[in-house]
Amino acid sequence: MREATTPDAQPPVQGVARGGEAGRGEEPRIKVTLSSASVYPRKAPFAFEAAAHLGYDGMEVMVWSDTTTQDAKALAKLSADVGIPIRSVHAPTLLVSQRVWGRLPGPKLEQTVDLALELGAQTVVVHPPFRWQGLYARGFADHVRELNAATGVTVAVENMYPWRGRKREVQAYLPGWDPTDHPYDAVTLDLSHAAVARQNSLDLLDVFGDRLAHVHLADGTDSMKDEHMVPGRGTQPCDKVLGELVRRGWEGDVVVEIATRRARTAAERYEDLAASLAFARTYLQPEPHAEYQPPPGHEHRHLDAW
Repeated sequence: MREATTPDAQPPVQGVARGGEAGRGEEPRIKVTLSSASVYPRKAPFAFEAAAHLGYDGMEVMVWSDTTTQDAKALAKLSADVGIPIRSVHAPTLLVSQRVWGRLPGPKLEQTVDLALELGAQTVVVHPPFRWQGLYARGFADHVRELNAATGVTVAVENMYPWRGRKREVQAYLPGWDPTDHPYDAVTLDLSHAAVARQNSLDLLDVFGDRLAHVHLADGTDSMKDEHMVPGRGTQPCDKVLGELVRRGWEGDVVVEIATRRARTAAERYEDLAASLAFARTYLQPEPHAEYQPPPGHEHRHLDAW
């Protein structure tokens, strides 16, 4: 079924507090932004329009084959047109973006930092190197630290997970998939990745401590695949993680990074984006607050991994 693309396909959104309302009339300390990857296979313009329509506080741009995500001028125009700031940029360090901006991971990360500086984004998210990038992996931590120091952009290394087959486990990342034992100054916590790694995201708040700079909000199970479910539809303690961030006075961004690949219409995709925002805004309010359970929604393929 071809997805509807007209403005009429955007459903009215109910129960989603706008940014200024989330803190009971005050500007929210923790911003809730939308990853452009959340609308795949739709492209960046759709993501910006959705974020503006639903009331997200900003965008995280996933740099990949969508040429708009590689173009600072096009992104700046999109941001200005819809009135949504770009607060973070995700480097093209996924399997699906191995050829974006060449094949050398070091220059790709530097180019991402340059893009963030041009757009006024505060954070760059990067995955650890793959095993076949061994030479770069040896100096990866130093490179990240140097970029942090030289540019003022926070380069936050994301927690990943072991690749599992039916009979064996593959360590696909160097120096490793878990940032716990590596000297990164800043870390991104992805709750869906924690699910695949069979970790508890609430425990990881203590493990990462003051290094936690950025959060990717999505749910998951202990499946072998990275599911990126709407928060509240998996087994991670998403609500407790958000509540604990509030209790600790944390001030980073919570980025909704869900998979909507299976959505048949724009309306279905909007429903999942709206449910994720409502979940985040509910549990990022100081207690007491109402509980929120996302509607069942639409089944998503387990192969939506990044």
